[in-house]
Amino acid sequence: MKNRNSILFSSLVVLLLLTFLLNISFGQVAIPIKEVFKSVFGGHSSKETWDYIILNFRLPKAITAILVGIGLSISGLLMQTLFRNPLAGPYVLGLSSGSSLGVAFVILGAGFLPSIFSPFLLSSYGIILASCLGSLLVLALILIVSKRLRDTMSILIVGLMFSSFTGAIVSVFTYFSSAEQLQKYTFWSMGSIGNLSWQNILILAVCVFLGLLLSLLSLKSLDALLLGENYARSLGLNISKARYTIIFATSILAGSITAFAGPIAFIGLAVPHLGKLLFKTSNHQILFFGTLFIGSIIMLFCDTVSQMPGFEFTLPINAITSIIGAPMVIWLIVSRKNKNSMI
Repeated sequence: MKNRNSILFSSLVVLLLLTFLLNISFGQVAIPIKEVFKSVFGGHSSKETWDYIILNFRLPKAITAILVGIGLSISGLLMQTLFRNPLAGPYVLGLSSGSSLGVAFVILGAGFLPSIFSPFLLSSYGIILASCLGSLLVLALILIVSKRLRDTMSILIVGLMFSSFTGAIVSVFTYFSSAEQLQKYTFWSMGSIGNLSWQNILILAVCVFLGLLLSLLSLKSLDALLLGENYARSLGLNISKARYTIIFATSILAGSITAFAGPIAFIGLAVPHLGKLLFKTSNHQILFFGTLFIGSIIMLFCDTVSQMPGFEFTLPINAITSIIGAPMVIWLIVSRKNKNSMI
């Protein structure tokens, strides 16, 4: 089993490097992989224009894709284990809906805001700030409610109710908005990983690192929770503390990614199942790193497809992840003979 896992991890590392280089190579301007390798790893390509395109546009986007793939995949794994639900995802607690509410407030509700604040709030930094505040608001409400609830499934239901509530408020904003406002909000909701500066990427990387650190500290708790809360409690696990840590880690990962890249679907839902299928284990120490690599590879692949090599347009990343992810999830559900094996 150890040899098999070693081979799988080695293959995933090679595949990650290959998809990373292909992602940078493909686009409206095709750049040979050899030239990409030279430019990325310290040298210079044959043309200055290629270096400019790689270092200022494609490399930041590829790094963002990796961070998004890692964060959503790991947060999906945490939620599926915590709730023991194969269809739980990183946004199940309503964090994405909270972010959407914050963004809708500044984009669709701009007419209700003082005009002096509009230029900043409608800028990229203002939208990121609004998204973060919306996500933090929902997180705070979830943590407050979870103190009164002993049952983890009740927290799941509360999260779904928060999603419905915030979605209703967004619908009200939508009803009173202009066509221009609706278009801007729609573009945000489609997700984008190509508009981040190096400073934004650094902030996102720090947030993902903190979320991963909390996730690593929760691996033993996740293994114990896999067999139920009563069993975990019998092993001496502090259920309340473990639950807070897992929820907080998910919030950092999913909230920061939604703030910087918009709501991106299906990666967090599908990738943990792929990790379980590939590694054939429920050990979270293995699943953590396996999911991390698989999420990065799939996100890079989706971004490569969205670039439509040879065409002059780019498809929304959220559309591609949904087109690829939805059939994948359906296949996973149908192909499993024992539904309990998905937990």
